[in-house]
Amino acid sequence: MRLNNLLKAKLHHARVTYADPEYVGSIQIDADLMAAVGLMEGEHVHVWAVDHTSRIETYAFSGPKGVVGLNGGAAHFFKPGDRIVVAAFCLSDEPVVPKVVLLDEGNNIVRDLTPFSVTG
Repeated sequence: MRLNNLLKAKLHHARVTYADPEYVGSIQIDADLMAAVGLMEGEHVHVWAVDHTSRIETYAFSGPKGVVGLNGGAAHFFKPGDRIVVAAFCLSDEPVVPKVVLLDEGNNIVRDLTPFSVTG
């Protein structure tokens, strides 16, 4: 069996609502957004800046409506208002249809970008 590391979830153009270097690590994400793309509490995620070059890896935990906040060391790479992409991957030996959503400035889902199928 060969496992591939495949995209499973993506929040596209999320807006950072806060950056707190005093908090103990991670990214806090609106619980509804996490559920919409299937992110789990404590899941390993990649965070990529849209408008500059910062890229980090951390873990996600749920928060209140509209919140996407970076904590601890991650807070030094982003500031409120930055557009980011949050992505999670999974190991699978079968095709995975990633759940992808586009967000507006208030971190509301404006469009489902989930592909209809994945061809192997």
